[in-house]
Amino acid sequence: MSPTSRASATATATATNNPNGPEGSRPDRIADAALVLLAERGMRGLTHRAVDEVAHLPQGSTSNHARTRLALLEAAVRRLAVLEGKVLAVDELPGPAGGLPALIDGMALALHRYLTSNPQLLVCRYELALEATRRPELRTFFDETGSQFRRPLTALLRSAGSHSPERHTLSLVAWTEGTMFSCVAGSFHTAVPSLAELREGYGELLHGMLDTPHVIEA
Repeated sequence: MSPTSRASATATATATNNPNGPEGSRPDRIADAALVLLAERGMRGLTHRAVDEVAHLPQGSTSNHARTRLALLEAAVRRLAVLEGKVLAVDELPGPAGGLPALIDGMALALHRYLTSNPQLLVCRYELALEATRRPELRTFFDETGSQFRRPLTALLRSAGSHSPERHTLSLVAWTEGTMFSCVAGSFHTAVPSLAELREGYGELLHGMLDTPHVIEA
């Protein structure tokens, strides 16, 4: 099956499985098709006409929904945040009452699920992140949607006893995103870590953050 056929099949399956029905799900079908195109063809392959074709919609449907390229990109970013939220399920991570081992298990499981089942979403994220560096309007929108993941992590780390939850959030996100990039688009793309290896990695990071006494230098 060609890349175009795979993209069309993926977008069609997504739209078919939407419980809102074909009419109510049209914005999602458009955004899903945009993400498929980003993963399959890159930013240059994302056009209003191509989205119509991949989503099996009449020509002009995407232009009616998102008249400009920026509006189409914003729709893709918004949909990406929704799909990533379902995969990572940050709000479902165990709270401090479950102890550090439960938190480590939850984060490792979420990352492993992302790396093994949804790597195409990461490719879309990288395409959109690079485009956001060239479009200030998209940069603001991209950052706002990303905050839905950072805020719960910061609150979780604060509750777990972090003495510097914002800084620790940066370290945790940087480690996680570095692992994602390395295993999807970097030099480790053929060696996705096992669930046990991710547990060990998160364990080293979180124990270092939360177990080490806070020393203030004079």
